[in-house]
Amino acid sequence: MFDIPTLETARLRLTALTERHFDDYAAMLADPDSTRWIGDGEPLDRTNAWRSLAMLLGHWQLRGFGMWALELKSTGEFIGRAGLMYPDGWPDLEMGWMLKPEHRHHGYATEAGNAVLDFAWNQLHAPRVISLVRIGNEASDRVAERLGGEHIEDMDFYGSHSHVFAYYPPHREHRRAYG
Repeated sequence: MFDIPTLETARLRLTALTERHFDDYAAMLADPDSTRWIGDGEPLDRTNAWRSLAMLLGHWQLRGFGMWALELKSTGEFIGRAGLMYPDGWPDLEMGWMLKPEHRHHGYATEAGNAVLDFAWNQLHAPRVISLVRIGNEASDRVAERLGGEHIEDMDFYGSHSHVFAYYPPHREHRRAYG
């Protein structure tokens, strides 16, 4: 089994998704407010939530990176997920996030996103990361912008019109200035 690293921020612990997260994870994916901007936009039942969790864990094994569970450091409460994905058929390495409704609008997605990007640059040496944000998901557009995402294009992705935000490593600007 691949050893999934734990990352910490001021308020969050990004840790491996485990069975102990499943009830909260399944409840999040059963909530139409949480799923309206991902996949086919429909909530998932427990069986499909389990499949989702298993796929996210399998992504770590296959690619060496993936999604983390987000926990509040102060309580250990599961509040969502964030991380990197690059399944077959994806246009590029993607950073995504999802928070339980009661934990939105507290800066957690931005905080987690900064940790994920730091991992992408320093551990994976990724040349670029993208976020695919469905047109109309203004909250995620704002998160992508706060994380330094550059809106580079719009695309139809699996039947959904999406903004594509690109993030580049900090050293990119340095190299551009000197070379």
